[in-house]
Amino acid sequence: MTHAARRLALACSIVLVIPLSQARTPVASGTGGAVATISEQASQSAMAILDKGGNAIDAAVAAAATLGVTDPYSCGIGGGGFMMIYLAKDKRVIAVDHRETAPASVTPTVFQENGKDSDFDATLASGASVGVPGTVRGWHEALSRYGTMSFKQVLAPAIGVATKGFEVSDNFHRMSAENQKKLQLFSSSSALFLKNGKPLAVGTVLKNPGMAKAYRDIGAQGQKAFYQGPIARAIVDAVGKPPVAAGVRVRAGAMTMADLANYEARIRQPIKTTYRGYEVYGMPLPSSGGIAIGEALNLLEGYNLKTLPRASAEHLYMEASRLAFADRNAYLADPEYVDAPVAGLLSKDYAARRRTQMNAERAGPKVLAGDPYPFQNDPSVPQRPQAARLLADNAHTTHLTVSDKDGNVVAYTFTIESWGGSGIVVPGYGFLLNNEMTDFDFSGPHPNVPEAGKRPRSSMAPTIVLKSGKPAFTVGSPGGATIITTVLQTIVNHVDFGMPMDKAINAPRLSQRNDAATDAEPGFAGSAQALALEKLGYKWRAKAEEIGAANAIVFNADGTVTAVSEGKRHGVGSALVQKSAN
Repeated sequence: MTHAARRLALACSIVLVIPLSQARTPVASGTGGAVATISEQASQSAMAILDKGGNAIDAAVAAAATLGVTDPYSCGIGGGGFMMIYLAKDKRVIAVDHRETAPASVTPTVFQENGKDSDFDATLASGASVGVPGTVRGWHEALSRYGTMSFKQVLAPAIGVATKGFEVSDNFHRMSAENQKKLQLFSSSSALFLKNGKPLAVGTVLKNPGMAKAYRDIGAQGQKAFYQGPIARAIVDAVGKPPVAAGVRVRAGAMTMADLANYEARIRQPIKTTYRGYEVYGMPLPSSGGIAIGEALNLLEGYNLKTLPRASAEHLYMEASRLAFADRNAYLADPEYVDAPVAGLLSKDYAARRRTQMNAERAGPKVLAGDPYPFQNDPSVPQRPQAARLLADNAHTTHLTVSDKDGNVVAYTFTIESWGGSGIVVPGYGFLLNNEMTDFDFSGPHPNVPEAGKRPRSSMAPTIVLKSGKPAFTVGSPGGATIITTVLQTIVNHVDFGMPMDKAINAPRLSQRNDAATDAEPGFAGSAQALALEKLGYKWRAKAEEIGAANAIVFNADGTVTAVSEGKRHGVGSALVQKSAN
């Protein structure tokens, strides 16, 4: 089995952690601030900060910190992410990149053994898979530049949840069971998430005093508490000498205190394109999400989708995605290491040429990358594409979105990579370390091979959409490479098909990523919609799984806001507003 196939086999959507005693609603409308997450506690944490006068940035960090407690298998301070911020006063969008980086010891052959790729599964749960975490530094940059509250204030709700605990839900139990073998490899992980080697029973109150301690230290000392001193030493020790159970051996990593002390977040210019009168702002490299979505929207803009039969319009959405993925796979990587042809890929003229390769009547075959360089307006010597190949990212991430009464907006996606990341809980501090290094290509030549200090390519796509210069809606999702198609399909559902955002999110999802088969969710195959697409040549992947878990906020024309989370996937998401419209 190839690495890509193994990644795809591992792929599933984020866990929904539901306190058994609390009801939740996936849609809420009203005035003032709004929040949508997949965790009731996380949404409540954000709302508590908004109610105390904090802004959207403060509230987003509070929600994210709480998700690190209630949703530890998909996110936390042991990982990294991408935060998009709209500042109402300045009328501008900012991208905060706090993606993990490769330690300084890494070389392009770090995952090569005797001329062959290292075993992917063995690499997945090891110290060698851990990238330098960026989340805490990202939170620091967001708060210090754009927030109004201190770490101590915004981490307080999460400390409360970690200290008092939360009830293990069916989904949390299921994810623990799916990760049982990985967790059993490490004594610190077994001690926190298992009992006698088995997943905690549904209804068990899970407390995490170690994470509460980590948050208290960060609250007292700021980001230095994480990147220097005892927490940093504990991370380095866990990577270099993983806390394995008796008789277990895993590959060690080579992270140093200097790697942590030297980590920097980046403030980047967002990707911007236009679509049917909207301004679409997306995450730039090293995330491929904003570029791929922008290119696909440019391709679709040449068709009047709302006048077409549904099957024909969905066919065009999937073919646009196919072409965008071919280009994404060939060209995109960390912009500090690769001079990717971003301007060319986002050119409307390039889209017009690329559109000639779309067959409006039939599903196309796997396609090669296009040539965006003539559309670059760049006199430098171009880097021509490598052979395109499909890479299925792990799908274990979370997305949240927050707005405040002043009109500031945050769309935030962050992760520790696969479910449970590396599987290594940092002893004494209760958080899992990422396995983000597996997002690199194990061999080259390829723009996304590992290099010292490099950030692995991502598909995360927090998106903020404006109309007439004002926020219209936000949307984002977890799901590895399916993040791109989930966000793209939701935009098409909402803008082209005129669906209210809750229906746009709850509609069946299809994900075509330049492969022979298309991913479809359980129950889709055999439906009238599926049969109509099969007549156009589509084939469905044999294993059907839920795709993504989106969250969104819509800014209505009457001045109200509508927060929207999932209504079916993973149970029910949590949407809250400060003042209900009812």
